[in-house]
Amino acid sequence: MTQYDYIVIGAGSAGCVVANRLTEDSKTTVLLLEAGNPDTKPEIQIPAECLKLLGSEVDWGYFSEPEPYLNNRKIYCPRGKVLGGSSAINFMLYIRGNPHDYDHWQALGNPGWSYEDMLPYFKKSEHQQRGSDAYHGVKGELSVTDLPAPAVMSQRFVETAVAMGYDYNPDFNGSQQEGAGFYQFTIKDGKRHSAAAAFLLPILQRPNLTTITGALVTRLLFEGTCTVGVEYLHEGTLHQVSVNQEVIVSAGAFDSPKLLLLSGIGDAKHLKALGIPVVADLPGVGQNLQDHVLVPITYQSTQAVHPASSSSGIGEAGLFLHSEHNLDVAPDLQCFAGPILWAPPGSNRSGPGFFGVASLTHPQNIGSVSLRSSEPKDTPMIRLNHLQSETDVQTLVVGIKLLRQIFETHAFDEFQGEELAPGCDMQSDEAIAAYIRDACDTMYHPVGTCKMGTDSMAVVDPELRVHGVEGLRVVDASIMPTLTTGNTNAPTIAIAEKAADLIKIARYVSKQRLLAIARH
Repeated sequence: MTQYDYIVIGAGSAGCVVANRLTEDSKTTVLLLEAGNPDTKPEIQIPAECLKLLGSEVDWGYFSEPEPYLNNRKIYCPRGKVLGGSSAINFMLYIRGNPHDYDHWQALGNPGWSYEDMLPYFKKSEHQQRGSDAYHGVKGELSVTDLPAPAVMSQRFVETAVAMGYDYNPDFNGSQQEGAGFYQFTIKDGKRHSAAAAFLLPILQRPNLTTITGALVTRLLFEGTCTVGVEYLHEGTLHQVSVNQEVIVSAGAFDSPKLLLLSGIGDAKHLKALGIPVVADLPGVGQNLQDHVLVPITYQSTQAVHPASSSSGIGEAGLFLHSEHNLDVAPDLQCFAGPILWAPPGSNRSGPGFFGVASLTHPQNIGSVSLRSSEPKDTPMIRLNHLQSETDVQTLVVGIKLLRQIFETHAFDEFQGEELAPGCDMQSDEAIAAYIRDACDTMYHPVGTCKMGTDSMAVVDPELRVHGVEGLRVVDASIMPTLTTGNTNAPTIAIAEKAADLIKIARYVSKQRLLAIARH
């Protein structure tokens, strides 16, 4: 079998970064396996056309199981099936989260993951349009830019929120997160700057990097509990490759636990029921699924309010806030506003419109990912359990009422058409709550299914090594013990930056030990 020093599974936000950093050493060989295809679809590059990517050939197009707290609806869960992973189909917002998020990770028993520890990794990746300061870097590969010309209604949203008493916040990733302002985006020269565009495409010619697309990894290979390689399906043929150092699983919060389970790492009862030999009994694999939830409010517009250019994102303006009675350190609501018609499901409305979204930053629901069968081509079973908590529903009621209050000010008189959702007849808290259960959706930010920690449900340790086996790490959003406050792409890239350093340090230490043994 062909052998590599490292095998990275998944060329998404994390995998592209890890492959880049490990191959900086010309003597280190890396195989990067991606189940999707090259990122040649034209719409990938056009920020304003990101909605066209959902449900296309570059999207796995997963759905949850019927959700018991959402009137048994199946929730659409898109994931990138392409180089760049979900960073090639997302809405490109650059949000790091709240410093408290990372301090909390450390307090849960993960030394080295505080905000102070993570800030250098955010700065390392970043090429900030505004320049360098205490919170931002300019030497990184990932372009972070302002909107060239926010739509008028987006400007009105920010102005109105500030007039209502919220702070104006010019930088959600700076000294504070609360307040109203404009989002920054991972866009470069008017085009989407995915993890593939930033970290992978510039290095594809490195002779020590081998990248294979259309390669579905079917299982990890073990000798006892030592990871020795992987098996993957490519163009109808099964291949096996061996690894000299480590396998790094970066397949995302749905597919990383799926691969571990297919390979015999997970809850022993679940594995035995499917006839999968147990390599390591880790009951936490696939558990602890967390995701942001959102509910929209939508208006028809009396005039065109579309983005000023094709390099605009969808949600241009934002607001982070603490809802009523929320005493947490981090905001519990994140709002978006944008100049497009977010038509309600089943609606045939079209034309100009604008929307707001209320999103829970730390919902109380915990879901899971499990196997449907032992067949690698089967989709994972996803249970989100959105709105399991009535407290979450009431917080979203606060968010919808706030957005309605903003949009019904005189600042929006020139645009204001019919309220399509929830609808002007939905005024009481009870009516809004019923609408929320009908309209609640995911923010497409799944995390936590291979969580980091040292407790009985942890899957990886603070160095992201899988408990109970050797030579295996998980590096992606699935290792987050808890959700970050806001969009998850930037945190995933920072996780990968830190992981690459951890991997390099581990190899250096191993070499020094071998040299010491040889000397004696």
